[in-house]
Amino acid sequence: MLTKTLYVGNLPWATTPQDLADIFSEHGQVVSSRIIRDKETNRSRGFGFVEVADEDSDKMIAAMEGKEYNGRVLTVNEAKIRE
Repeated sequence: MLTKTLYVGNLPWATTPQDLADIFSEHGQVVSSRIIRDKETNRSRGFGFVEVADEDSDKMIAAMEGKEYNGRVLTVNEAKIRE
């Protein structure tokens, strides 16, 4: 199965990887999800990544970009490869 990774920004601090998977799975197949944490404090940095089925990625971006989640407006787009 081909997959794409989506960047999800402006997440509430308390969001867990499971929360992220749950809200995206309403719109397609989620392969994995992770929240990025600060190395020193282990506190959420307010963004994460969701790996999704390639054929579902455009639909998920359209459904979730700008959506409010726990009082925060999400930023969702295709993740860029780190140089």
